[in-house]
Amino acid sequence: MTLEELREKAFFQNTIDVWIMLCHENNQVSYDVKRYINFIDYLNKSGIKMEKFPLCIKESGGMFERGMDKAKFLDSLSKVYSEDASAYTVKLTPSNIEIFRKFFLN
Repeated sequence: MTLEELREKAFFQNTIDVWIMLCHENNQVSYDVKRYINFIDYLNKSGIKMEKFPLCIKESGGMFERGMDKAKFLDSLSKVYSEDASAYTVKLTPSNIEIFRKFFLN
């Protein structure tokens, strides 16, 4: 699935799902907590408007395997005490999607 396909499901998405889709687009591992934290820091520095999103691990399902992977990632992320280790809601505008994708070019 691409970010555009994710946008078709909902115009606003949480950064965890955006991160997972972005990693899949770039054939990258999405379980890397440190890299996710760097991604959130990058979004903040890029001026992306984000609102904190209370994401419950049990509500993170979807496809069984993807849900299990996501739950494992969220469990690891929950052990990090940093604002950049949180989930946020972001708008999937074309310009934001472009900024998301530039993360992997750095």
